[in-house]
Amino acid sequence: MMADIFPTSEHQVLWAAAFLGLFFGAIAQWSRFCAVRSLYDWWYRAHKGKLGGFLLAMLTALLASQLLAFSGQINLNETHYAARSVALLLVPLGGLIFGLGMSLSNACGARSLVLLGEGNLRSLVVLLALAVGAAMTLSGLVAPVRIWLEDLSRIPLPVTTVPEIFQSMGLATGTATLLGVVIPSLLLSVAIYKGCARQLSARDIAGGIAVGLLVTGGWWITGVIGDDDFDPHRLISLTFVAPLSDGLQYLMLSTGTRLQFGTVVVYAIVAGSLFMALVSGSFRWQGFHSTAQLGKAISGGLLMGIGGVMALGCTLGQGLTGFSTLALSSFLAIVGIVAGARTGFFLQSQN
Repeated sequence: MMADIFPTSEHQVLWAAAFLGLFFGAIAQWSRFCAVRSLYDWWYRAHKGKLGGFLLAMLTALLASQLLAFSGQINLNETHYAARSVALLLVPLGGLIFGLGMSLSNACGARSLVLLGEGNLRSLVVLLALAVGAAMTLSGLVAPVRIWLEDLSRIPLPVTTVPEIFQSMGLATGTATLLGVVIPSLLLSVAIYKGCARQLSARDIAGGIAVGLLVTGGWWITGVIGDDDFDPHRLISLTFVAPLSDGLQYLMLSTGTRLQFGTVVVYAIVAGSLFMALVSGSFRWQGFHSTAQLGKAISGGLLMGIGGVMALGCTLGQGLTGFSTLALSSFLAIVGIVAGARTGFFLQSQN
């Protein structure tokens, strides 16, 4: 039946991506799921409810994605996160730049898409700047600098994931994988229970679990539905830097390019958020209150685009999707993003 409606695996992947994006947009709009807000509330308002929701998303994405991999349906070692050589300078530096950008914009790429669906035109400027910054870094003016830094700091690693660390200690593959999943899961569970549980709302809990499951859904779509012997799809899930650049290019050059998984997810998130905002009555047109706010939006978006490409992902692309693979590069990126956000908020508080 599905083969009659969607004749090729490419069509199936794109339609599944559309539903994934719609669900993400609706859930994130309803739950107010936001990495930037979670950090800001923790540091400056002593409120950890949003942080608990994000940590719960990390925990859910990790357990569900590893369970999917354990079932043999996907191989997370085939993702770009688990590359055998890592630019040890570029990834955390990119995370730092991205974190600075999201503190200026007061939203990451994913949250900006959701806000756009609510009528926030400030987010449109952020997204356009992010897409331009990403394109500049992928193949434009900033690309030579990125390539130079990659060549300067790229080294082959004997291990690329947490389970491989335990394997290098002589443990069997199954035992190493189990420990690699259990230890981070326990640490996250303790952090959620001890630090955030009292301030977690039902929306934070539901939003965190749902977003984590959607990350696993992305792996399943590209790794199972997209597993075509003749036209295999690259194993990817939710990430919002390069797809935003691709999405902008598709709007301008659709006759000469093909829709991709990430591009469809980006468009669908805005639609899902718009639908939920209209249903809930929370849709409001919003603009800039000052030129300073406009400047922060543009500079923050550009920094997120540049840093996100260097770090191989954003708060969701590395913080959830990359983390679910237990890749060491994702831990480097996460540290950089958090440090960048902390620095950015501190600098702004001094003005």
